[in-house]
Amino acid sequence: MDNLVPPRAASAPGPRRRDRHGRGMRGPIAPPQVPLAASRAEMFADLVQDSVERLERRWPQLADIDFLVLEVPRLDGPGDGTWNEEAVPLGGTVAAREGRPARVVVYRRPVEIRTKGRDERAALVHEVVVEQVAELLGLNPETVDPRYGDGDGEE
Repeated sequence: MDNLVPPRAASAPGPRRRDRHGRGMRGPIAPPQVPLAASRAEMFADLVQDSVERLERRWPQLADIDFLVLEVPRLDGPGDGTWNEEAVPLGGTVAAREGRPARVVVYRRPVEIRTKGRDERAALVHEVVVEQVAELLGLNPETVDPRYGDGDGEE
C-alpha cells in the first residue's frame, strides 16, 4: 500500500477550463492585435480618428478641439442638437466655454444604422466630422475638405 495515489480533491483550485473530453472554453478567437478582436465601438472610434487626422493636416487648429464618440444623442443634450422623430442628428458641436475646448460629437448608432459596410460608414463619418468642423470654424464644408460631397457614400 505504499504506492497509493491520493484521490483528486473534489474542489480543485482554479476554474475548470475544459470538460472531461477536452472541449470547452479555450481562449480568445483572435489575438488582441488583429481587427477581429476590436469591438464595433472601437472600430467606429478609429474611423473618427482617421477622419480627424486627415483634416488636421490641412487645419492644424483642430488640435485644440475635442472629438467625442457617443452612442446616441441625448434628448436634453447640450449644443444645437435639437431633433424630433423625423430627424435624428448624426453629430453635434459644443462651443468652447469656461476653459473647456470646443467639442465635436459623432453619434455612433445613428451613423451605423444608416450605413451598410465599412467603406460607406467611413465616408459618412468623414462627412459628419467635416460638417461639424465647418460649423465650429464658421466655414463651408467644401472649404474644410475640398473632396466633401464627392459621393463616396451612397444614399
